[in-house]
Amino acid sequence: MDSLTQAVLGATISVAVAGPKIGARKAALAGAVFGTLPDLDVLYKHGDPVSNFVLHRGWSHSLLVHAALTPLIGEALMRLFRGLRDRRMAAYATVFLCLTTHALLDAMTIYGTRLLWPLTDTPFGVGSVFIIDPLYTLPLLGAAIWALTAGGWSERLKRVTAGALVLSTLYLGWSLAAQRIADGKAREALAAAGLDAEQVLATPMPFNTLLWRTIAVDGAVYYNIYQPVFGDAASARIHAHPRLAPESPCLDTLPHAATVAAFSKGYYRTLRDEDGLRIADLRMGVTPSFVFDFRVAAPEGEVWKEILPERIRAPRSAEGDVAWLLSAMFGDTAVRPAEAASLFDAERKVLAALPDVPSCG
Repeated sequence: MDSLTQAVLGATISVAVAGPKIGARKAALAGAVFGTLPDLDVLYKHGDPVSNFVLHRGWSHSLLVHAALTPLIGEALMRLFRGLRDRRMAAYATVFLCLTTHALLDAMTIYGTRLLWPLTDTPFGVGSVFIIDPLYTLPLLGAAIWALTAGGWSERLKRVTAGALVLSTLYLGWSLAAQRIADGKAREALAAAGLDAEQVLATPMPFNTLLWRTIAVDGAVYYNIYQPVFGDAASARIHAHPRLAPESPCLDTLPHAATVAAFSKGYYRTLRDEDGLRIADLRMGVTPSFVFDFRVAAPEGEVWKEILPERIRAPRSAEGDVAWLLSAMFGDTAVRPAEAASLFDAERKVLAALPDVPSCG
């Protein structure tokens, strides 16, 4: 999640646990710091854009690392605040909960989070909330501001803090339910259109859990299915796009490309432009602009040569996206302007014009 959300989550948890011992303001400030700590891994550069992409949310987001660090940070916290000097369990709980809730919340987004490093390098990503969601953040922000302005501890602040944590947690529960609903309706829409898919993944559109984009992958094709969570399956809009660039090399011959493909869990798209071969993670961003899009190879005669990855930066939204998003969130079934040409229609035979899957032996 975004830095503000992680800071106010840490602040609210710290106030709930340590606030009665050291006061609300001190607890909120300490919690905001602890809630931000795991993301300091972005300051370390791994040598190229692809490595920076896939290795973020690594060891610093591991629950096992958090458990190991808790006694060290907890003892420092006890020495810093007089109210915690005889309350080791409260100090340890404050640190551990602030760190682990950061990682667990990150794992609710689609970006992979290595919760169990070093036991496994598997990145966990549920994908039921967008990386910025005001409805999740606002209750926590309100509680954090209250704690900072109140200074001391009170029963009223206790109720406000508990209420904010309950509301935000319930919202995460709702996001999981909405994801299941969107997934089911998207699969129903695919079946009604006579389309198959090897992989299907429902993710929320920016800043909300009312409108969902389901990505369906079928060989050289991927579909974007836009579905209001409260609309019926017939309201879904299916857009078909080429997924694999024709006459491109096999990704297993290009280590950086293979790394992105593995991290995306198969939800990737390759594209040839005038400068070479690009690969993008379909899960983050919306066609045709993806947050993580890398040029990884260039043609050299009749062969492809891997290059130092270059991240391609594009506008985060296309013309008409804001108005379309706001209307679609509340059930409008209008077609997204930026993808109007790719709207699937069985009579138009959209799939017939899409490229074949490159042969990789």
